[in-house]
Amino acid sequence: SNGPRPLCPPPPSGGAVAQQTVGGSGLENPPTDKQKKPIQTKYRMPLFNWDALKLDQVEGTIFGELDDQHVLQELDMEAFEEQFKTKAQAPPVDLGTLKKKMARKTPSRVSIMEPNRAKNLAITLRKKCVATSDICSAIETYDQQALSLDFLELLERFIPTEFEMKLIQTYESEGRSLDELSEEDRFMARFGKIPRLSQRISTLTFMGNFTESIQNIQPQLDAIIAASMSVRSSMKLKKILEIILAFGNYMNSSRRGPAYGFHLQSLDLLPDTKSTDRRHTLLDFIVKIIREKYPDLQNFHTELQFLEKAALVSFDSILRNLKALERGMELTRSEFSAEEENPVLKTFLDTNAPLLDSLKAEEKTAQDTYELVVEYFGEDPTMTLPSEFFSIFIRFIKAYKQAEQDSKETEKRQRPACDDHSAPPKPEPQRCRQPQMDLIAELKRKQGSPPVREGKDGAIEDIITALKSAPFTARSAKRSSRLLCDSFFSDEVTS
Repeated sequence: SNGPRPLCPPPPSGGAVAQQTVGGSGLENPPTDKQKKPIQTKYRMPLFNWDALKLDQVEGTIFGELDDQHVLQELDMEAFEEQFKTKAQAPPVDLGTLKKKMARKTPSRVSIMEPNRAKNLAITLRKKCVATSDICSAIETYDQQALSLDFLELLERFIPTEFEMKLIQTYESEGRSLDELSEEDRFMARFGKIPRLSQRISTLTFMGNFTESIQNIQPQLDAIIAASMSVRSSMKLKKILEIILAFGNYMNSSRRGPAYGFHLQSLDLLPDTKSTDRRHTLLDFIVKIIREKYPDLQNFHTELQFLEKAALVSFDSILRNLKALERGMELTRSEFSAEEENPVLKTFLDTNAPLLDSLKAEEKTAQDTYELVVEYFGEDPTMTLPSEFFSIFIRFIKAYKQAEQDSKETEKRQRPACDDHSAPPKPEPQRCRQPQMDLIAELKRKQGSPPVREGKDGAIEDIITALKSAPFTARSAKRSSRLLCDSFFSDEVTS
Protein backbone atom coordinates (compact mmCIF):
# COMPACT_ATOMS: atom_id res chain seq x y z
CA SER A 1 0.00 0.00 0.00
CA ASN A 2 0.91 3.64 -0.11
CA GLY A 3 0.57 4.05 3.65
CA PRO A 4 3.47 4.88 5.97
CA ARG A 5 6.15 2.27 6.34
CA PRO A 6 6.26 0.58 9.76
CA LEU A 7 8.91 1.75 12.18
CA CYS A 8 11.93 -0.47 12.73
CA PRO A 9 11.69 -2.57 15.87
CA PRO A 10 13.68 -1.29 18.88
CA PRO A 11 17.06 -2.87 19.45
CA PRO A 12 17.18 -5.81 21.85
CA SER A 13 17.78 -5.02 25.51
CA GLY A 14 21.07 -5.50 27.32
CA GLY A 15 23.37 -3.05 25.55
CA ALA A 16 23.70 0.29 23.83
CA VAL A 17 22.39 0.86 20.33
CA ALA A 18 25.21 0.21 17.86
CA GLN A 19 25.66 1.54 14.39
CA GLN A 20 24.99 -0.89 11.62
CA THR A 21 28.47 -1.90 10.61
CA VAL A 22 30.08 -4.71 8.72
CA GLY A 23 32.99 -6.62 10.15
CA GLY A 24 33.51 -4.20 12.98
CA SER A 25 34.74 -1.51 10.60
CA GLY A 26 32.72 1.20 12.35
CA LEU A 27 31.63 2.77 9.04
CA GLU A 28 28.02 3.02 7.88
CA ASN A 29 27.07 1.19 4.70
CA PRO A 30 24.06 1.84 2.51
CA PRO A 31 21.18 -0.52 3.30
CA THR A 32 21.01 -3.56 1.05
CA ASP A 33 19.40 -6.95 1.21
CA LYS A 34 22.67 -8.39 2.49
CA GLN A 35 23.13 -5.80 5.24
CA LYS A 36 23.85 -7.58 8.53
CA LYS A 37 22.45 -6.53 11.85
CA PRO A 38 24.73 -6.20 14.88
CA ILE A 39 24.59 -9.13 17.26
CA GLN A 40 23.54 -8.37 20.80
CA THR A 41 25.51 -10.63 23.17
CA LYS A 42 24.62 -11.39 26.75
CA TYR A 43 28.11 -10.44 27.97
CA ARG A 44 30.79 -8.11 26.70
CA MET A 45 33.11 -10.16 24.51
CA PRO A 46 36.78 -9.64 23.72
CA LEU A 47 37.65 -8.16 20.34
CA PHE A 48 38.93 -10.31 17.51
CA ASN A 49 41.36 -7.96 15.80
CA TRP A 50 40.91 -9.11 12.23
CA ASP A 51 41.20 -6.99 9.09
CA ALA A 52 37.57 -6.81 8.02
CA LEU A 53 36.21 -6.41 4.51
CA LYS A 54 33.36 -4.10 3.69
CA LEU A 55 30.22 -5.24 1.88
CA ASP A 56 31.35 -3.88 -1.46
CA GLN A 57 34.68 -5.67 -1.08
CA VAL A 58 33.25 -9.19 -0.78
CA GLU A 59 31.27 -9.17 -3.99
CA GLY A 60 32.64 -11.85 -6.32
CA THR A 61 34.70 -13.42 -3.52
CA ILE A 62 34.16 -16.53 -1.46
CA PHE A 63 32.79 -14.39 1.34
CA GLY A 64 29.92 -13.29 -0.84
CA GLU A 65 28.77 -16.91 -0.86
CA LEU A 66 28.92 -17.40 2.92
CA ASP A 67 26.02 -17.10 5.38
CA ASP A 68 27.44 -16.77 8.87
CA GLN A 69 24.10 -15.70 10.32
CA HIS A 70 22.66 -19.08 9.41
CA VAL A 71 25.52 -20.74 11.28
CA LEU A 72 24.76 -18.73 14.39
CA GLN A 73 21.13 -19.87 14.27
CA GLU A 74 22.30 -23.50 14.27
CA LEU A 75 24.64 -23.11 17.24
CA ASP A 76 24.13 -22.57 20.97
CA MET A 77 26.48 -19.63 21.70
CA GLU A 78 25.88 -19.48 25.46
CA ALA A 79 28.78 -21.82 26.22
CA PHE A 80 31.01 -19.75 23.97
CA GLU A 81 30.04 -16.55 25.77
CA GLU A 82 30.65 -18.09 29.18
CA GLN A 83 34.10 -19.21 28.16
CA PHE A 84 35.25 -16.08 26.32
CA LYS A 85 33.50 -13.21 28.10
CA THR A 86 35.75 -10.50 29.48
CA LYS A 87 36.44 -10.56 33.20
CA ALA A 88 34.86 -8.52 35.99
CA GLN A 89 31.51 -7.90 34.34
CA ALA A 90 28.35 -7.10 36.12
CA PRO A 91 25.30 -9.15 35.23
CA PRO A 92 23.54 -7.91 32.10
CA VAL A 93 21.14 -5.10 32.82
CA ASP A 94 17.87 -4.66 31.03
CA LEU A 95 17.85 -1.35 29.16
CA GLY A 96 14.35 -0.51 30.27
CA THR A 97 15.23 -1.07 33.93
CA LEU A 98 18.35 1.05 33.50
CA LYS A 99 16.34 3.95 32.07
CA LYS A 100 13.95 3.82 35.01
CA LYS A 101 16.86 3.92 37.46
CA MET A 102 18.38 6.84 35.60
CA ALA A 103 15.09 8.68 35.86
CA ARG A 104 14.95 8.08 39.64
CA LYS A 105 18.63 8.96 40.18
CA THR A 106 19.19 12.11 42.20
CA PRO A 107 20.90 14.98 40.44
CA SER A 108 24.71 14.79 40.67
CA ARG A 109 26.41 17.29 42.95
CA VAL A 110 28.06 20.36 41.53
CA SER A 111 31.86 20.17 41.37
CA ILE A 112 34.17 23.18 41.22
CA MET A 113 37.54 21.42 41.38
CA GLU A 114 39.18 19.70 38.45
CA PRO A 115 38.15 16.00 38.60
CA ASN A 116 41.59 14.48 39.14
CA ARG A 117 42.47 17.06 41.80
CA ALA A 118 39.16 16.41 43.57
CA LYS A 119 39.81 12.66 43.44
CA ASN A 120 43.30 13.04 44.95
CA LEU A 121 41.96 15.31 47.68
CA ALA A 122 39.28 12.75 48.53
CA ILE A 123 41.97 10.07 48.88
CA THR A 124 44.03 12.35 51.12
CA LEU A 125 41.11 13.17 53.40
CA ARG A 126 40.19 9.51 53.76
CA LYS A 127 43.69 8.78 55.04
CA LYS A 128 43.16 11.02 58.07
CA CYS A 129 39.66 9.84 59.00
CA VAL A 130 39.01 13.17 60.74
CA ALA A 131 36.20 15.62 60.13
CA THR A 132 37.19 18.35 57.74
CA SER A 133 36.17 20.99 60.27
CA ASP A 134 38.60 19.48 62.81
CA ILE A 135 41.42 19.57 60.24
CA CYS A 136 40.84 23.27 59.60
CA SER A 137 40.56 24.05 63.32
CA ALA A 138 43.88 22.29 63.99
CA ILE A 139 45.58 24.44 61.36
CA GLU A 140 44.06 27.61 62.79
CA THR A 141 45.28 26.78 66.31
CA TYR A 142 48.68 25.32 65.29
CA ASP A 143 47.78 21.98 66.87
CA GLN A 144 50.81 19.79 66.08
CA GLN A 145 49.31 16.79 67.85
CA ALA A 146 46.21 16.65 65.66
CA LEU A 147 47.98 16.69 62.29
CA SER A 148 51.02 14.62 61.42
CA LEU A 149 53.83 16.04 59.32
CA ASP A 150 53.13 13.59 56.51
CA PHE A 151 49.49 14.67 56.37
CA LEU A 152 50.46 18.36 56.42
CA GLU A 153 52.79 17.83 53.49
CA LEU A 154 49.94 16.21 51.58
CA LEU A 155 47.52 19.02 52.46
CA GLU A 156 50.01 21.61 51.24
CA ARG A 157 49.42 20.35 47.70
CA PHE A 158 45.73 21.27 47.95
CA ILE A 159 46.00 24.90 49.00
CA PRO A 160 43.31 26.49 46.80
CA THR A 161 44.53 28.31 43.74
CA GLU A 162 43.40 31.87 43.03
CA PHE A 163 41.15 30.57 40.27
CA GLU A 164 39.49 28.02 42.58
CA MET A 165 38.84 30.66 45.23
CA LYS A 166 37.21 32.92 42.63
CA LEU A 167 34.93 30.08 41.55
CA ILE A 168 33.91 29.46 45.16
CA GLN A 169 33.29 33.14 45.79
CA THR A 170 31.19 33.41 42.64
CA TYR A 171 29.21 30.33 43.65
CA GLU A 172 28.46 31.76 47.10
CA SER A 173 27.68 35.25 45.76
CA GLU A 174 24.91 33.69 43.70
CA GLY A 175 23.27 32.59 46.94
CA ARG A 176 23.65 28.90 46.20
CA SER A 177 23.94 26.39 49.04
CA LEU A 178 27.28 24.75 49.79
CA ASP A 179 25.37 21.52 50.42
CA GLU A 180 24.99 21.14 46.67
CA LEU A 181 28.78 20.92 46.31
CA SER A 182 30.75 17.71 46.53
CA GLU A 183 32.45 16.89 49.83
CA GLU A 184 35.86 17.84 48.41
CA ASP A 185 34.58 21.23 47.23
CA ARG A 186 32.97 21.92 50.61
CA PHE A 187 36.32 21.18 52.28
CA MET A 188 38.09 23.44 49.80
CA ALA A 189 35.65 26.27 50.56
CA ARG A 190 36.33 25.96 54.31
CA PHE A 191 40.05 25.29 53.83
CA GLY A 192 40.56 28.36 51.65
CA LYS A 193 39.03 30.71 54.23
CA ILE A 194 41.78 30.05 56.81
CA PRO A 195 43.80 33.30 57.14
CA ARG A 196 47.37 33.01 55.80
CA LEU A 197 46.76 29.36 55.00
CA SER A 198 50.05 28.77 53.18
CA GLN A 199 52.10 30.45 55.93
CA ARG A 200 50.31 28.48 58.65
CA ILE A 201 50.99 25.12 57.01
CA SER A 202 54.63 26.09 56.38
CA THR A 203 54.98 27.14 60.02
CA LEU A 204 53.43 23.92 61.29
CA THR A 205 55.73 21.86 59.05
CA PHE A 206 58.79 23.81 60.21
CA MET A 207 57.88 23.41 63.87
CA GLY A 208 57.35 19.69 63.43
CA ASN A 209 60.68 19.20 61.64
CA PHE A 210 62.78 21.49 63.82
CA THR A 211 63.93 18.96 66.41
CA GLU A 212 64.92 16.41 63.79
CA SER A 213 66.82 19.06 61.84
CA ILE A 214 68.82 20.00 64.93
CA GLN A 215 69.52 16.34 65.65
CA ASN A 216 70.81 15.95 62.12
CA ILE A 217 73.19 18.93 62.12
CA GLN A 218 74.60 18.87 65.67
CA PRO A 219 76.48 15.52 65.50
CA GLN A 220 78.04 16.52 62.18
CA LEU A 221 79.51 19.66 63.75
CA ASP A 222 80.69 17.65 66.76
CA ALA A 223 82.42 15.14 64.48
CA ILE A 224 84.27 17.88 62.56
CA ILE A 225 85.50 19.54 65.76
CA ALA A 226 86.60 16.29 67.44
CA ALA A 227 88.27 14.84 64.33
CA SER A 228 90.07 18.10 63.55
CA MET A 229 91.43 18.46 67.07
CA SER A 230 92.51 14.83 67.31
CA VAL A 231 94.43 15.01 64.02
CA ARG A 232 95.96 18.36 64.96
CA SER A 233 97.16 17.15 68.37
CA SER A 234 98.43 13.66 67.41
CA MET A 235 102.16 13.56 68.15
CA LYS A 236 102.46 10.02 66.80
CA LEU A 237 101.05 11.02 63.42
CA LYS A 238 103.44 13.96 63.41
CA LYS A 239 106.43 11.65 63.98
CA ILE A 240 105.29 9.26 61.20
CA LEU A 241 105.05 12.15 58.74
CA GLU A 242 108.57 13.12 59.78
CA ILE A 243 109.81 9.60 58.96
CA ILE A 244 108.05 9.67 55.58
CA LEU A 245 109.61 13.06 54.80
CA ALA A 246 113.04 11.68 55.63
CA PHE A 247 112.65 8.67 53.33
CA GLY A 248 111.26 10.84 50.53
CA ASN A 249 114.16 13.25 50.73
CA TYR A 250 116.63 10.39 50.82
CA MET A 251 115.18 9.08 47.58
CA ASN A 252 114.69 12.40 45.77
CA SER A 253 117.07 15.10 47.01
CA SER A 254 120.06 14.18 44.85
CA ARG A 255 118.01 14.74 41.70
CA ARG A 256 115.18 17.07 42.73
CA GLY A 257 116.66 18.83 45.70
CA PRO A 258 115.44 18.61 49.30
CA ALA A 259 111.76 18.95 50.16
CA TYR A 260 110.53 20.63 53.31
CA GLY A 261 107.13 19.01 53.33
CA PHE A 262 104.60 17.31 51.09
CA HIS A 263 100.93 17.42 50.28
CA LEU A 264 98.91 14.84 52.15
CA GLN A 265 97.79 13.24 48.88
CA SER A 266 101.37 11.92 48.65
CA LEU A 267 100.49 9.38 51.35
CA ASP A 268 98.47 7.51 48.71
CA LEU A 269 101.72 6.90 46.76
CA LEU A 270 103.45 4.94 49.54
CA PRO A 271 101.85 1.58 48.64
CA ASP A 272 102.54 2.19 44.94
CA THR A 273 106.30 2.84 45.23
CA LYS A 274 107.88 -0.59 44.63
CA SER A 275 111.27 -2.06 45.61
CA THR A 276 113.76 -3.26 42.99
CA ASP A 277 112.37 -6.79 43.01
CA ARG A 278 108.85 -5.30 43.13
CA ARG A 279 107.99 -7.56 46.05
CA HIS A 280 107.82 -4.80 48.61
CA THR A 281 106.59 -1.23 48.79
CA LEU A 282 107.90 1.91 50.43
CA LEU A 283 105.08 1.63 52.95
CA ASP A 284 106.15 -1.93 53.78
CA PHE A 285 109.65 -0.68 54.58
CA ILE A 286 108.39 2.23 56.69
CA VAL A 287 106.11 -0.12 58.64
CA LYS A 288 109.13 -2.39 59.27
CA ILE A 289 111.26 0.54 60.45
CA ILE A 290 108.53 1.76 62.78
CA ARG A 291 108.06 -1.71 64.26
CA GLU A 292 111.80 -2.10 64.88
CA LYS A 293 112.89 1.44 65.77
CA TYR A 294 109.74 3.30 66.86
CA PRO A 295 107.39 0.64 68.27
CA ASP A 296 105.45 3.22 70.28
CA LEU A 297 104.16 4.69 66.99
CA GLN A 298 102.47 1.51 65.80
CA ASN A 299 99.13 2.39 67.34
CA PHE A 300 99.16 5.98 66.06
CA HIS A 301 95.67 5.50 64.60
CA THR A 302 94.14 5.29 68.06
CA GLU A 303 94.81 9.02 68.45
CA LEU A 304 92.79 9.84 65.33
CA GLN A 305 89.15 9.87 66.32
CA PHE A 306 85.87 10.15 64.38
CA LEU A 307 87.50 10.38 60.94
CA GLU A 308 84.76 8.42 59.18
CA LYS A 309 82.05 10.59 60.68
CA ALA A 310 83.85 13.81 59.81
CA ALA A 311 84.49 12.63 56.24
CA LEU A 312 80.72 12.44 55.69
CA VAL A 313 80.16 16.09 56.58
CA SER A 314 79.39 18.70 53.95
CA PHE A 315 79.65 22.29 55.13
CA ASP A 316 77.62 23.45 52.14
CA SER A 317 74.78 21.13 53.14
CA ILE A 318 74.97 22.29 56.76
CA LEU A 319 74.88 25.95 55.71
CA ARG A 320 71.86 25.33 53.46
CA ASN A 321 70.04 23.59 56.30
CA LEU A 322 70.90 26.40 58.71
CA LYS A 323 69.60 28.99 56.23
CA ALA A 324 66.38 27.01 55.91
CA LEU A 325 66.05 26.89 59.70
CA GLU A 326 66.62 30.65 59.91
CA ARG A 327 63.91 31.28 57.30
CA GLY A 328 61.53 28.98 59.15
CA MET A 329 62.23 30.75 62.44
CA GLU A 330 61.58 34.16 60.84
CA LEU A 331 58.30 32.85 59.40
CA THR A 332 57.30 31.60 62.85
CA ARG A 333 58.11 34.99 64.38
CA SER A 334 56.01 36.66 61.68
CA GLU A 335 53.08 34.33 62.43
CA PHE A 336 53.49 35.01 66.14
CA SER A 337 53.23 38.76 65.49
CA ALA A 338 50.06 38.26 63.44
CA GLU A 339 48.44 35.85 65.89
CA GLU A 340 48.38 38.15 68.92
CA GLU A 341 50.46 36.17 71.39
CA ASN A 342 49.49 32.66 70.32
CA PRO A 343 50.67 30.42 73.23
CA VAL A 344 51.80 27.55 70.96
CA LEU A 345 54.01 29.83 68.88
CA LYS A 346 55.32 31.65 71.95
CA THR A 347 56.40 28.42 73.63
CA PHE A 348 58.09 27.21 70.47
CA LEU A 349 60.02 30.46 69.97
CA ASP A 350 61.08 30.74 73.62
CA THR A 351 62.40 27.16 73.59
CA ASN A 352 63.94 26.76 70.16
CA ALA A 353 65.19 30.18 69.04
CA PRO A 354 68.14 29.96 71.51
CA LEU A 355 68.89 26.44 70.25
CA LEU A 356 69.20 27.74 66.70
CA ASP A 357 71.49 30.57 67.81
CA SER A 358 73.69 28.06 69.63
CA LEU A 359 73.80 25.80 66.58
CA LYS A 360 74.91 28.71 64.37
CA ALA A 361 77.74 29.42 66.83
CA GLU A 362 78.74 25.75 66.79
CA GLU A 363 78.88 25.84 63.00
CA LYS A 364 81.29 28.80 63.16
CA THR A 365 83.46 26.93 65.66
CA ALA A 366 83.51 23.82 63.45
CA GLN A 367 84.49 25.91 60.42
CA ASP A 368 87.32 27.66 62.32
CA THR A 369 88.61 24.40 63.81
CA TYR A 370 88.60 22.66 60.44
CA GLU A 371 90.29 25.53 58.60
CA LEU A 372 93.08 25.67 61.22
CA VAL A 373 93.86 21.96 60.99
CA VAL A 374 93.84 21.97 57.18
CA GLU A 375 96.21 24.94 57.12
CA TYR A 376 98.37 23.23 59.75
CA PHE A 377 98.94 20.34 57.33
CA GLY A 378 99.84 22.70 54.50
CA GLU A 379 96.58 22.48 52.57
CA ASP A 380 94.12 25.15 51.40
CA PRO A 381 90.85 24.98 53.39
CA THR A 382 88.96 26.80 50.63
CA MET A 383 89.90 24.04 48.17
CA THR A 384 89.78 21.02 50.49
CA LEU A 385 86.50 19.44 51.57
CA PRO A 386 86.21 17.45 54.80
CA SER A 387 85.43 14.37 52.70
CA GLU A 388 88.80 14.80 50.97
CA PHE A 389 90.91 15.81 53.96
CA PHE A 390 89.83 13.15 56.44
CA SER A 391 89.60 10.42 53.80
CA ILE A 392 93.35 10.77 53.22
CA PHE A 393 93.99 9.66 56.80
CA ILE A 394 91.36 6.94 56.57
CA ARG A 395 93.07 5.47 53.49
CA PHE A 396 96.52 5.79 55.08
CA ILE A 397 95.42 3.98 58.22
CA LYS A 398 93.86 1.20 56.14
CA ALA A 399 96.99 0.82 53.99
CA TYR A 400 99.24 0.90 57.07
CA LYS A 401 97.25 -1.86 58.78
CA GLN A 402 97.29 -3.94 55.61
CA ALA A 403 101.09 -3.56 55.35
CA GLU A 404 101.42 -4.62 58.98
CA GLN A 405 99.32 -7.71 58.33
CA ASP A 406 101.27 -8.58 55.17
CA SER A 407 104.55 -8.22 57.07
CA LYS A 408 103.41 -10.57 59.83
CA GLU A 409 102.26 -13.18 57.34
CA THR A 410 105.57 -12.98 55.45
CA GLU A 411 107.57 -13.45 58.65
CA LYS A 412 105.39 -16.37 59.63
CA ARG A 413 106.00 -18.10 56.29
CA GLN A 414 109.75 -17.49 56.48
CA ARG A 415 110.11 -18.68 60.07
CA PRO A 416 111.67 -22.20 60.30
CA ALA A 417 109.31 -24.92 61.39
CA CYS A 418 111.44 -25.66 64.45
CA ASP A 419 110.90 -22.14 65.75
CA ASP A 420 107.21 -22.81 65.95
CA HIS A 421 107.84 -25.48 68.62
CA SER A 422 110.86 -24.03 70.44
CA ALA A 423 109.46 -20.62 71.15
CA PRO A 424 105.97 -19.75 72.25
CA PRO A 425 104.13 -17.49 69.83
CA LYS A 426 104.32 -13.82 70.58
CA PRO A 427 101.05 -12.37 71.70
CA GLU A 428 99.31 -10.03 69.32
CA PRO A 429 99.82 -6.39 70.26
CA GLN A 430 96.94 -5.12 72.33
CA ARG A 431 94.58 -2.77 70.57
CA CYS A 432 95.09 0.46 72.39
CA ARG A 433 91.99 2.57 72.41
CA GLN A 434 92.24 5.24 75.05
CA PRO A 435 89.24 5.52 77.29
CA GLN A 436 86.99 8.45 76.72
CA MET A 437 88.31 10.61 79.54
CA ASP A 438 91.94 9.85 78.68
CA LEU A 439 91.29 11.04 75.12
CA ILE A 440 89.79 14.27 76.43
CA ALA A 441 92.73 14.88 78.76
CA GLU A 442 95.25 14.09 76.04
CA LEU A 443 93.59 16.44 73.52
CA LYS A 444 93.50 19.24 76.07
CA ARG A 445 97.17 18.71 76.99
CA LYS A 446 98.43 18.60 73.40
CA GLN A 447 96.29 21.38 71.98
CA GLY A 448 98.47 24.40 72.74
CA SER A 449 95.93 26.96 71.62
CA PRO A 450 92.63 25.24 70.90
CA PRO A 451 90.87 26.76 67.89
CA VAL A 452 87.67 27.48 69.69
CA ARG A 453 86.40 30.89 70.59
CA GLU A 454 86.55 32.38 74.04
CA GLY A 455 83.84 31.03 76.24
CA LYS A 456 83.96 27.53 74.74
CA ASP A 457 85.96 25.96 77.60
CA GLY A 458 84.78 22.44 78.14
CA ALA A 459 83.45 22.19 74.55
CA ILE A 460 85.63 19.20 73.67
CA GLU A 461 84.31 17.25 76.68
CA ASP A 462 80.76 17.86 75.55
CA ILE A 463 81.56 16.94 71.94
CA ILE A 464 83.34 13.68 72.80
CA THR A 465 80.56 12.71 75.21
CA ALA A 466 77.90 13.45 72.57
CA LEU A 467 79.73 11.47 69.89
CA LYS A 468 80.44 8.48 72.14
CA SER A 469 76.84 8.27 73.31
CA ALA A 470 73.69 8.44 71.22
CA PRO A 471 71.53 11.07 72.91
CA PHE A 472 69.36 11.93 69.93
CA THR A 473 66.34 9.99 68.78
CA ALA A 474 65.02 10.95 65.39
CA ARG A 475 61.30 11.19 64.76
CA SER A 476 59.86 7.99 63.33
CA ALA A 477 58.97 9.26 59.87
CA LYS A 478 60.07 8.38 56.36
CA ARG A 479 62.72 11.00 55.84
CA SER A 480 66.09 10.48 54.37
CA SER A 481 67.79 12.88 56.84
CA ARG A 482 67.33 10.27 59.58
CA LEU A 483 69.63 7.88 57.74
CA LEU A 484 72.43 10.44 57.70
CA CYS A 485 71.81 11.35 61.32
CA ASP A 486 71.91 7.72 62.42
CA SER A 487 75.18 7.15 60.60
CA PHE A 488 76.83 9.72 62.84
CA PHE A 489 76.07 7.65 65.94
CA SER A 490 77.50 4.35 64.61
CA ASP A 491 80.66 2.96 66.20
CA GLU A 492 83.98 4.43 64.99
CA VAL A 493 85.82 2.20 62.53
CA THR A 494 89.31 3.57 62.69
CA SER A 495 90.10 2.34 66.17
